[in-house]
Amino acid sequence: PAQPGLAPQSRRYPAAGTTNAVVELWVITSVGKRTQVTWDLEAFPYLATVAPSQHGTVLELLNREQNLVSIQLLNATTGELTELQRRTDTAWIDVMPGVPSIDFDQQLLEIVNDEATDTYRLARADVFITPENLQVRALIDSDETGAVVAASLEPTTQAFYRVNYATGSVTALTDEHSWSSGVVSGQTSVIVEADSLQPRTTFTAKTAQHSWSIGNHAEIPNIKVQPHYLQAGVLDLETCVLWPTGHVMGSKKLPVILSPYGGPHGQRVMRNAAAFTSEQWFADQGFAVIVTDNRGTPGRGPAWERAVHHDLATYPVADQVEALLALAETNPDLDISRVGIRGWSFGGYLAALALLERPDIFSAAVAGAPVTDWSLYDTAYTERYLGTPQGNPAAYEKTSLLNKADQLEKPLLLIHGLADDNVFAAHTLQLSSALLAAGKPHSVVPLSGVTHMTPQEIVAENLLRLEVDFFRSHLGD
Repeated sequence: PAQPGLAPQSRRYPAAGTTNAVVELWVITSVGKRTQVTWDLEAFPYLATVAPSQHGTVLELLNREQNLVSIQLLNATTGELTELQRRTDTAWIDVMPGVPSIDFDQQLLEIVNDEATDTYRLARADVFITPENLQVRALIDSDETGAVVAASLEPTTQAFYRVNYATGSVTALTDEHSWSSGVVSGQTSVIVEADSLQPRTTFTAKTAQHSWSIGNHAEIPNIKVQPHYLQAGVLDLETCVLWPTGHVMGSKKLPVILSPYGGPHGQRVMRNAAAFTSEQWFADQGFAVIVTDNRGTPGRGPAWERAVHHDLATYPVADQVEALLALAETNPDLDISRVGIRGWSFGGYLAALALLERPDIFSAAVAGAPVTDWSLYDTAYTERYLGTPQGNPAAYEKTSLLNKADQLEKPLLLIHGLADDNVFAAHTLQLSSALLAAGKPHSVVPLSGVTHMTPQEIVAENLLRLEVDFFRSHLGD
């Protein structure tokens, strides 16, 4: 629309309940020989993982409902497949980084939902080799003696652990009380460790003989991030609160901004101060900012994540409200008569949903690139949690914002990139149309040429200023 001289561009997009793309897999040798790998595409339309290694290549195939997985060993010479494992889940199969994998002894390594202990555990040849209290997030490496995993003893932390095959011992390789990532290959590793209290990151390289620091030349933010980590409410919701720099507790009541993501695979509260730089900036404009991970987010085990199965709306809103009210009981500086909520993508959906459903709590919302009707979002993500619109229409009806448009009572600012190829701008346009039809005033900011996120520095900066002005207008400062 902003460049009428250019020809329109079409985008192929598999909306929930519609026909998926047909997947093909080919093995091509160094001399150009091509061999197609085939399987029952009707039963397993999703090729979730192709994991080549020196010990063998494995495929992870999923059915359309994503509650059945078939793990297949590929003969790269002939293209033939041999099924190694088939398992189901009552909700969905988790596709985890680094797995499935074949180790040195041709044993299958997998991260499995152990329902009996509510733990993601590493299994070798169908035998669990990590303990019940360790939530495994990824397989990093394996060798003749054991495996290295990224895992969490607490939801807000992530460390690397070595699991010894012979003894079953589990040894922490990094600080268990921070957030670590990186790569490991045999005795060589590069570890990236975030600081929980300052927005800085350290890089450490190790070999069997040496260890040294790698210089970090990233610019240090000129904002002093001051995260306060805590657990809120009866569910011990992982939360981070950010106060204005220099705020003296008890000196004045502050308007509050909630800044969640709240959706599957999107953890916000981590022992990583850099993750809260934007929130600290908002706080320094005169707000108390609260970031909470509700049910459905990662880090607290399979049952916690599966709480949103067939309902992406109820628990995210309820838990955000629970955290806010619980914090207000012990923090009188939180003025819960002036509460706003902001978010992007699923967070934008959650912000708009919270404003529509709980106008008694929320006074204003900024919803960036929000999903407004889940039947417009893609097959794989949406159907994993809600099923198809044809098979489970009630879930789509319950989670849609369009049929809640007449509930709007408080100011809503919608922001959407017109070139968004993830959450199409149609989501915001349809919600705006529904609000207009219901006679509900609202504001829309279309971003010409912008996709799902806002990597353009000037756009991102001015959007933050726009949000602050919006909240100041409706919450005060």
